[in-house]
Amino acid sequence: MKILLAEYAVGIGLEGTLLKEGGAMLRTLVDSFSRLGHEVTYLSAGPLLLRGRAVSSSADNFQEVLERESSHADAGLVIGPDELLAELSAVVEENTTNLGCSSRSARLCADKLECTRTLQSHSVSVPRILECGVATACVIKPRFGCASEGVRVASSSDTEEGFIATEYIEGEHLSVSMICGTGSLPLSVNKQHIEIDRNRPGSPVTYKGNIVPYRTGHEKELFDVAARTAKVLGCNGYIGVDIVYGKGPYVVDVNPRPTTAVYGLARTLRTEIGELLLKNISGELPDAVVTEGEFSFTKDDFEDIV
Repeated sequence: MKILLAEYAVGIGLEGTLLKEGGAMLRTLVDSFSRLGHEVTYLSAGPLLLRGRAVSSSADNFQEVLERESSHADAGLVIGPDELLAELSAVVEENTTNLGCSSRSARLCADKLECTRTLQSHSVSVPRILECGVATACVIKPRFGCASEGVRVASSSDTEEGFIATEYIEGEHLSVSMICGTGSLPLSVNKQHIEIDRNRPGSPVTYKGNIVPYRTGHEKELFDVAARTAKVLGCNGYIGVDIVYGKGPYVVDVNPRPTTAVYGLARTLRTEIGELLLKNISGELPDAVVTEGEFSFTKDDFEDIV
């Protein structure tokens, strides 16, 4: 099959952390589909040498190149910032089989306010959304955003336009990687390396890396809440559900696309990610997968990828 993979940071030539994380995810997926013998095309604004065929793109023409190349592919997957992912996914949907979330689902997940309200209305445990002016420990985050950018802890729910405040949940920072569609296939629970300074109001919440998989006695409970979350939001393909486990699991974010955890998962999963994504199209996912060992990484490990 002809597979198109488009990661936004790599495709427009961003610099810094987002480029490194994007490059790690893209390389992981390109390698997986290539090992399966598929013809892989990927978009790149720079000299990123991966297996498959690189197509030149830039910030000026990323969507145009995505439209052109997806029309020649049998299936495609785009990874992008939450606020752009719905629009980019719609381009893939119009031209080929979309291996990821629909544009509708991506749009709902991207809106942290509406996503939280939707999950709450379906009895999925989420942090409470706080009205402005409440003096309590809380998390301030952009209504639209990704990669913990702009997220901070605070002692008051006073927020500026474009941000929301939710109650602060004390607990273990985890995520669930899964593939979903007509059904759901949990892949792993991951421990997130999150840096938070509770003693300094306004301190940013910083993502540092992952342990994949993370062995925990709460695995079934975490898998169940992630599956309910995916069903409520209409997710498809590889997604990541961020959870803080306090008195129970609280869903704090939903990533309707591959996340950096896939970098570690590919090193512990005994099945190719690409194979599972393609089986998901026809509803032929296995009942379970096997992981061996664990892989711990930080964002510094992405230095040599791009």
